Amino acid sequence: MYLYRAVDSEGNTIDFYLSKARNKQAAKRFFKKALAFSHVSIPRTITVDKNPAYPIAIQELKKEKKMPEGIQIRQIKYLNNIVEQDHRFIKKRLSTMLGLKTFRTAKAIISGIEVMHMMKKKQVYQEVKSVQNQISFIHQLFVIAA
Repeated sequence: MYLYRAVDSEGNTIDFYLSKARNKQAAKRFFKKALAFSHVSIPRTITVDKNPAYPIAIQELKKEKKMPEGIQIRQIKYLNNIVEQDHRFIKKRLSTMLGLKTFRTAKAIISGIEVMHMMKKKQVYQEVKSVQNQISFIHQLFVIAA
């Protein structure tokens, strides 16, 4: 399983996506999802690792007019450090679990870890600061609230 993540220049998590494959289709789905959020401004540059699927996915999204033309893609290993540093938190949690057995389990656990990590980084709204509001916020994210 592969965890895609989008992080802004300040280290704030924009979005994450868990996929069974690391290919062009998964990259396209992730970029569409990350760019669809209204709170995300259009990025000037996108820094990714050396996976050859990224440039192809971005070119196709630009042809489909789902990604603006002016975005620059950078495939430089060392510029990807902000994402890797944010990834470290997830890797630390998962290594103690000795991996995840099914995709469904992985999706549920990683979503929970990501939400808690976003709350720890203070990426939630001001009204979510109390414990009761944090519980309500988590229930809304996971559509548990009745």
